[in-house]
Amino acid sequence: MKCRGRPKSPRRVECSPEVLYFKPRGVPLSELETVALAIEELEALRLVDLEGMLQEDAAFRMGVSRRAFWEDLQSARRKVALALTTGKAIEISGGSYVRLGKE
Repeated sequence: MKCRGRPKSPRRVECSPEVLYFKPRGVPLSELETVALAIEELEALRLVDLEGMLQEDAAFRMGVSRRAFWEDLQSARRKVALALTTGKAIEISGGSYVRLGKE
């Protein structure tokens, strides 16, 4: 059982995805297991892996500590790798974030 500490502080997120599901081709979604990727995890991936930001700068932009950012990033990478290697769908939804008006 996981110990509950402080509540997770909301992350600042700039981009909202237009597509909320990714799945293997040729398999109906109803037949797939799903991995849930939180909006803030997707934002962490976007900032570091797509935008090329340093983790320290990305953490500042999202309004969290470097450690909290690193945990979000590692969780996102683990989930994406799991889905890709085991043929699961990825659902992007939920999380603890505040939407910023930049797009």
